[in-house]
Amino acid sequence: MSTGRLAGKIALITGAGSVGPGWGNGRASAIRFAEEGALVFATDIDQSRLDETLKLAGDLAPRIKTGLVDILQSSSIEQMVKECIAAYGKIDILMNNVGGSAKGGPVEMPEEVWDTQVDYNLKSVFLTCKYVLPHMVAANSGSIINMASTSGMRWTGAAQVAYAATKAGVIQLSKVVAVQYAKQNIRVNTIVPGQLHTPMVETRLAGQRAGGDVQALLAQRQSRIPLPFMGDGRDTANAAVFLASDESRFITGTEIVIDGGMSARCD
Repeated sequence: MSTGRLAGKIALITGAGSVGPGWGNGRASAIRFAEEGALVFATDIDQSRLDETLKLAGDLAPRIKTGLVDILQSSSIEQMVKECIAAYGKIDILMNNVGGSAKGGPVEMPEEVWDTQVDYNLKSVFLTCKYVLPHMVAANSGSIINMASTSGMRWTGAAQVAYAATKAGVIQLSKVVAVQYAKQNIRVNTIVPGQLHTPMVETRLAGQRAGGDVQALLAQRQSRIPLPFMGDGRDTANAAVFLASDESRFITGTEIVIDGGMSARCD
């Protein structure tokens, strides 16, 4: 019998691979959840990313099943939920981790990029909740953890209007769903990461914002953070374990900001 803070719980995590080597938020959370005794259904659009998550999980890999999902397709999300239920019989924890930014303000951003950002960052959360909530209602229990960003709260150094708007939307969606389903003992909270050092820095953001110079971008990001170091996906995962566990049983409709104090600064 498993032990740990999440013993006996089933967790469905989207975006549980990572765009590159290292500790992405979803990958780190999948492994931390397994460490704490959960059985995990880890999903991504790319099986090779999930294989890397299983490799990093080591002896914990048998506690993690994987599945493919296209988060832009409602039918794919519905199938993902069915596969999780078929594998484990229930869903106690849903962690919505898929997301990504596109540069630009309203003038320079193409309309189709705006539409894709809305679908990718916000509609995906709506759809996973649509298909998972009935199972949680039947169980009269559940914890939903949605990933937002400090970009949804304030300017964070670059014009990315669609990302900022959709991540603000995730925060408010979470509050509305939290209140609606509180009587069913379903909690909904948001994690708001700041400028963490995740694989996305090397694979995507450095090219967008620093001409491919990873070290220059890391220095720029660190300069905004009051703490003398930059967190990574493991810091997000530790917050997710808390929100998924019974330790947070009286916490719903709120946010945990993980940014080293960045959003508390005036500049």
